[in-house]
Amino acid sequence: MLRNFLKIAWRNLLKNKAFSSINIAGLAIGMAVAMMIGLWMRDELSFNTCHQHYKRLAQVQVNLTFNDKTGSGDAIPLPVGLALRNDFASDFERVARASWNFDHLLSKGEKKIIREGVFCEPELLAMFSPEMLQGNYANALRDPHSIVLSDSLARTLFGDEDPLNQTIRLDQEVDLVVTGVFKDLPFNADLKEIKFYLPWALYLSQQDWVRNSQDNWENHSFQLFAQLRPGADMDAVSAKIRDVEKAHNKNGNPELFLHAMPRWHLYSEFKDGKNIGGRIQFVWLFGIIGVFVLLLACINFMNLSTARSEKRAKEVGVRKTVGSGRGQLVLQFLSESMLIVFLSLLLAGVIVQLTLPGFNELAGKQISIPWAHPVFISAVAGFALLTGLLAGSYPAFYLSSFKPLKVLKGTFRAGRFASLPRQVLVVLQFTVSIALIIGTMVVFHQIQHAKNRPVGYSREGLLQVNISRALEGHYDALRQDLLNTGTVYDMSTASSPTTGVWSNQIGFDWEGKDPNALPMFGVVAGSHDFGRSIGWHIKEGRDFSRDFATDTSALILNESAVALTGLKDVLGKTIRQDGKPYRVIGVVEDLVMESPYTPIKPTLFFLSYDWANLINVKLKPGVPVRDALQQVETVFAKHDPNSPFEFKFADDEYEAKFRSEERVGKLARLFAFLAVFISCLGLFGLSAYVAEQRTKEIGIRKVLGASVTNLWAMLSRDFVLLVLVACLIAAPLAWHYLNNWLSDYEYRVQLDWWVFALGGGLAIVVTLLTVSFQSVKAALANPIQSLRSE
Repeated sequence: MLRNFLKIAWRNLLKNKAFSSINIAGLAIGMAVAMMIGLWMRDELSFNTCHQHYKRLAQVQVNLTFNDKTGSGDAIPLPVGLALRNDFASDFERVARASWNFDHLLSKGEKKIIREGVFCEPELLAMFSPEMLQGNYANALRDPHSIVLSDSLARTLFGDEDPLNQTIRLDQEVDLVVTGVFKDLPFNADLKEIKFYLPWALYLSQQDWVRNSQDNWENHSFQLFAQLRPGADMDAVSAKIRDVEKAHNKNGNPELFLHAMPRWHLYSEFKDGKNIGGRIQFVWLFGIIGVFVLLLACINFMNLSTARSEKRAKEVGVRKTVGSGRGQLVLQFLSESMLIVFLSLLLAGVIVQLTLPGFNELAGKQISIPWAHPVFISAVAGFALLTGLLAGSYPAFYLSSFKPLKVLKGTFRAGRFASLPRQVLVVLQFTVSIALIIGTMVVFHQIQHAKNRPVGYSREGLLQVNISRALEGHYDALRQDLLNTGTVYDMSTASSPTTGVWSNQIGFDWEGKDPNALPMFGVVAGSHDFGRSIGWHIKEGRDFSRDFATDTSALILNESAVALTGLKDVLGKTIRQDGKPYRVIGVVEDLVMESPYTPIKPTLFFLSYDWANLINVKLKPGVPVRDALQQVETVFAKHDPNSPFEFKFADDEYEAKFRSEERVGKLARLFAFLAVFISCLGLFGLSAYVAEQRTKEIGIRKVLGASVTNLWAMLSRDFVLLVLVACLIAAPLAWHYLNNWLSDYEYRVQLDWWVFALGGGLAIVVTLLTVSFQSVKAALANPIQSLRSE
């Protein structure tokens, strides 16, 4: 029987090639989108699962309250690590302190490369549990002059040689012995950029400030990771350690908590000391989009199947007359649906395989299709079965309900309300499509709004170069040589890049300050030419100058810092830090140095050459960038021949702040386009069917004098009305969800009426273009042909 069902289904497909093609194409695209989104969601939800102790690992973080605002951060004082290790041994299996991840120069003979690495206590390697290809966790970092490399880094440095026990040089200062090699982490791991681990003992021996911080409860400058014992509850332990720092340091009312590794990637955003989500909102968003896009394709199948019901009515009547039960007919029509779904699935698989490289590039992923994985095969089979039932159940039960007596007597008519379910489904299709159109427009508008925000400095032609030890103390000579090239406008040193504030400090006091207040400021130190090289805008007073020796005790404030102090006529006023006086000599426009979506941080700028982490090089406008870079590289090679010249453009670093939102926006635009395309595909099929059903009516109207325009308007009107209804439903829904999304951004765009009007207008235009082909074709047909049988 099943073979007979499939044979009939195949014949029906061949008999109605146009409608079958629309059904298969629509379902294939919908299934391909759902599969692609499913693979993307799987990649997101499996982040960091490569770590053996994934569910028991956490990073210790802290809530601090300054300027009447509570912020969450992962910078922890060193003594906290010892306190957790000693006082909570029953809760923690391992606790490890670490530096921040920084770029370091690694040298082996003539090979010199810069990679990201971290200093850490030996326990961290066992906690993160990367697969050790050589060496072991227990001994890899016990020696102060050891180093553990990733497999890719080892191959880069040593080629096919055995790297174990080989010597490499770190930052042109110290020789280290390779004691271990680990397999590179997969792309969906937050720690994948760490290419080597360095011993904590070496960090202590190299950095005086680190040694001096071992008993300092106020210096939040380090990372701290913990591994719970089996059976320990993450939330309960987090509550137990909350006041550990507060017992030694009351500044900022510090409250510790554990941020579990399973939440690092998807729940990384905090507000007022509470986790408010993060990328998980995009996971759910795209999951919902995938379901809706597949639903749109299923709706196409339902609409086209039920619209052609009269053509299958006699078949149903004959089958029922010769003894077929309704169950058999339902099974027959479901088998047709499953055949179409199977063909669509094959086409969807081809689409996904061909488009996956482009999708990976667009989404910033390295997703592959696990064709051989039994779970994936089972999921695809279940997905196809569910799609077949979803798409075919309504047409099957609808078609099998026809009464054979009416059908065979020729008195069967669909009825005036028979098209109502199809109209509701079309409205649903376009409600989803219009909401997606409006959403993508708002996302794009929000990103552009933030990009157009005045940043307070000039990013064009601004290079940022990390400082090596060889350059320390030679800044004046380096600057002069760069200026002599004729391609450099100016050069300066700084403690932070223009795209970030790396230090936040307290302990400031001034006349009229509330004695109970504990304000925190961002702090940036720079050389005399810092402002000139980045092109900041002086609002009041003056810049740092070599003509004033007293500028070493001077301050420049941004506008937000002036507002925080509450000082009037701030120039010349004295601000003290831990008792040391600084005189305010200038005020600059606010600089967008952190997130472009948040308020500007109150920031103080000091004059200092001792606290220099990078060099700003401003290229002269009009000079070809390639020529300028060659000359700048030559100058750096003269002053530091042993280090490769690596730099970053400030505008590239600033653009990176929008990368996540831009990727989401691009993916949303892609899925919105496909949703509209699928909806229009169904609309095209329906309009063709309507035109076919009204062929004789069109012929009569044309004979009676109706123009092509009149006929086009008549055939298009019903579809446009449905889209208008969809607009009225989609607009408030889109406003509600988009307003909630925008509320997460303090610097955001307003939801203007024209966005909703434009989204609805685009939907109507697309609808008219879709149905006009069939409408005009029908209107231009020769009425003699359509009325020949009358």
